Amino acid sequence: MAAPDVFSYDVPAESDFGYAQAIRSGELIHVSGQLAFGEAGEFLHPGDFAAQLKQTHANMDRVLDHYGATRNQVVSQTLYVVNLRQNAASTAEGNLGYFGDHRPASTVVGVTELTLPGQVVEISFVIDTKLPA
Repeated sequence: MAAPDVFSYDVPAESDFGYAQAIRSGELIHVSGQLAFGEAGEFLHPGDFAAQLKQTHANMDRVLDHYGATRNQVVSQTLYVVNLRQNAASTAEGNLGYFGDHRPASTVVGVTELTLPGQVVEISFVIDTKLPA
C-alpha cells in the first residue's frame, strides 16, 4: 500500500501535535487549518486581523501550488475568527478578494481564542482536484 500524499511545512507544531498540513484522499485534499506562518515557520502579525488573513490566504496558495490546484477547486472552507462581530466585514472582504467569482461552501465560526497568543484567524479547506482549474 502506498504512503499517503501529504504536505508539510516542516514546522515544529506538525510534530508536536502530530498532524499534516494536508493529505490527499482520492481526488480530495483535506487541508488543516492554515494561519499566519511565515516561510521559516514563525507566527506573523499577532493581533492584526487583516495582515493575518492576507498571510493565511498566501499559505492556502502554498498548499494549492503544492498539489497543482487552484482556488477554483476549493469546494469548502471553515474559517475560525476571534471577535467575529468586530471582524465580520473584514472576513467577508478578504474572502471575496481571495476567491473572486468562485463560491465554495463556507462556514464562519466565531471563537474566543485560537492556539497561538495573538492568533485571530484560521482557515481549513477541502480541494477537489477533479474540478476544472
